[in-house]
Amino acid sequence: MSTATLFLLALGLGLAGWIAGRSRAWAFRKSVGPRQLAALPTYHAWYVALWIVVPVSLFAVLWSIISPSLVLQSVLSTSAAADLPAFGFQRDNLLREAQAVASGASSGVFNDAARPLIEPFRAAISYYNIVGVVAALIIGFVAGAYAFLRLRPDFTARTRVEKAVMAALLIASLVAILTTLGIVVSLVFETYRFFEMVSPLDFLFGTMWNPDPMSSASDPDATRYGAIPLFWGTIFIGAIIAMIVAIPLGLMGAIYLTQYANPKLRSWVKPALEILAGVPTVVYGYFAALTIAPMIRDVAHAIGITSASSESALAAGLVMGVMIIPFVSSMADDSITAVPSAMRDGSLAMGATRSETIKRVLIPAALPGIVAGIMLAISRAIGETMIVVMAASTAANLSANPLDSMTTVTVQIVAMLTGEASTEHHTTLSAFALGFVLFLVTLALNFVALRVVRRFREAYE
Repeated sequence: MSTATLFLLALGLGLAGWIAGRSRAWAFRKSVGPRQLAALPTYHAWYVALWIVVPVSLFAVLWSIISPSLVLQSVLSTSAAADLPAFGFQRDNLLREAQAVASGASSGVFNDAARPLIEPFRAAISYYNIVGVVAALIIGFVAGAYAFLRLRPDFTARTRVEKAVMAALLIASLVAILTTLGIVVSLVFETYRFFEMVSPLDFLFGTMWNPDPMSSASDPDATRYGAIPLFWGTIFIGAIIAMIVAIPLGLMGAIYLTQYANPKLRSWVKPALEILAGVPTVVYGYFAALTIAPMIRDVAHAIGITSASSESALAAGLVMGVMIIPFVSSMADDSITAVPSAMRDGSLAMGATRSETIKRVLIPAALPGIVAGIMLAISRAIGETMIVVMAASTAANLSANPLDSMTTVTVQIVAMLTGEASTEHHTTLSAFALGFVLFLVTLALNFVALRVVRRFREAYE
């Protein structure tokens, strides 16, 4: 039985408990009057339902963890498993094949030696499915009966239900915090292992990136792990070229839509502009590789730059800039719209032109939101992978020429983690070091944006 079935059973039992709790509360209401009830009947119903759903759901999760082991132990104790190899891959393969057929995931076995195990697996699975259902029913009945018998006219069901909701909200918030903490801890641990093999100075300040997955894991060549070309490529493509495209176009688009465009035009242009944020990055990558990059190469050849190739930082940066225009435009649009109309009207009343009002009143007042949008766009750009792979190649070059091929940190992380090197190899561990540096950079960008937002928010409050 799948875990989803037990969850559906928990919901069904909870619904039954909800109806029973509500009926009992209505009976109290009729007997003592509505003013004597400490909580509405709905809260009594939810109290009983929560007491059923939560324990049964926890049991479903626990049972999904322990039931496979119980099934396996039951099969291994039968006479059909006596001829299995003691250990090894062949034994595990035979057990997997038989279990797949018994559970309905496969129609037949590849090895005939697994055929005698099918019926023991089928019997064990059926038995423990029944055990799981019976145990869930017992838990649900006991928990529901306990909650149902506690209901009284003066029972503060609302307080109990609200505490349960608050606990659920706290757990939901802790999931995000603990997930972030787990990511940081794993990055720090793996980065520390990498820096035990390669000096941090060689990694952070080296100018040649050429990892060798076939080299000895115990004696890496530190000179191959200089990440400066990767850092420069990430900044050059994502924070310079892309921003040169995204910031002016996004900001000017927001100013036009909020200050000059008529409402009908705005109702069409703004959604059309935000559609760009929903286009998959692989589509942008194809557009960059098949259209923009060849066009840049042809233009460069036409003006006499023969070294230009079909893979360049300029092609990736231009398309990436177009992709993140909605991040800048939407945040700037919302920030400018949120500026009190009294500030704009007061500026116009003092004799300022519309352009002067925009430059000296609206933009400074909306600057926190504009900066937040720009920082969000930069974070999005430096984390982009597909466009760089398809339009700027994977070559780690340290160059200021936008027509040269370059790569970024995220591209190399993908390359390192999808290779054939062992997880203990320094080539694979270098991906975690790159990820840790990228995490610190994005964290620093968020801190800068927060400080800017707070500073200008205080100035215009």
